[in-house]
Amino acid sequence: MNSVTNTDSSYHFAFQELDGKERDFFLSGLKTVDDAIYYQAQLLKKRNIKAEVQVALYPDGRAVSIPKAPFGGFWVYTEVNSEVIVSFLNAWIIFLKEKGAKEIILTQAPCVYMPYTDRVEYFLQKRGFELLHILNHQFYEGKKRMKSELKLLLSKYSRKVKTENLKVSIGKIQNFNFLNEIRLWNQARGYQITFDENQLLAQVSTFPERYFVISVMQEDTCIGHALAVKLTSNSLYYFLSAIDPATKIKLAGELIMVNLLKLAVEQKVAFLDLGSSEVKGEANHSLIYFKSKFSNSSRNKITWRLKF
Repeated sequence: MNSVTNTDSSYHFAFQELDGKERDFFLSGLKTVDDAIYYQAQLLKKRNIKAEVQVALYPDGRAVSIPKAPFGGFWVYTEVNSEVIVSFLNAWIIFLKEKGAKEIILTQAPCVYMPYTDRVEYFLQKRGFELLHILNHQFYEGKKRMKSELKLLLSKYSRKVKTENLKVSIGKIQNFNFLNEIRLWNQARGYQITFDENQLLAQVSTFPERYFVISVMQEDTCIGHALAVKLTSNSLYYFLSAIDPATKIKLAGELIMVNLLKLAVEQKVAFLDLGSSEVKGEANHSLIYFKSKFSNSSRNKITWRLKF
């Protein structure tokens, strides 16, 4: 279904079911749950998309942007008059209510991904959205700074790698054996398994160029893995990892971080997202400290909710 509403002579809104077209944030174009109808809302000027948001509407009335993804929310691609943004937000809410939505839940991308996030969140709050949850992500930002830091880290760890007879490989995913090891190692440590393997397999198969696996080996034995994904063309996201609890090598986690930075430099991205550091809703201070040695900034990822 299509609906267009004029906001002034140069802008218009378009609401319809998700078109499935590929976007820079590729997860926003995917349907990851079967029992929801996916919609997209776009703010256009002369047929050029200036802002957009995708949402999955469940039968129970929950409208989620977007399920099974690190974030969804509004993407604003250029400077847009604030009154236009507010009109777009209000029209989107009305559209979802007419479709049967009883509440809207969205997780806005941190501002390093979307520079207008702070402005969007300001208007969400003014419209009545309530803050539901905050996650703090740690980042390494800046291409030149990442290159300089990588040079120092490679020099620091080169001797230790040789002493422990370690090797690190970085590459595209050839098979999914590493996922089984990640699951087993994390289960052995008592960690909750949070990834949907079937969904992950489908996404890697569809977008193989977006995913990378880093493996740490001692002689011919793997002792650690990490999965990284280019959520956008200018970013690298540290999605999943595990270290063999039986290993006595203490460097494995640090080598994964160093090689995540190496991969980010090789992919020429603007920043590396090391993700959040929580366990069962509580801050994992030791993990925050560990990541701080391989990051230079932190940004919040906020989930908002509006109930009708």
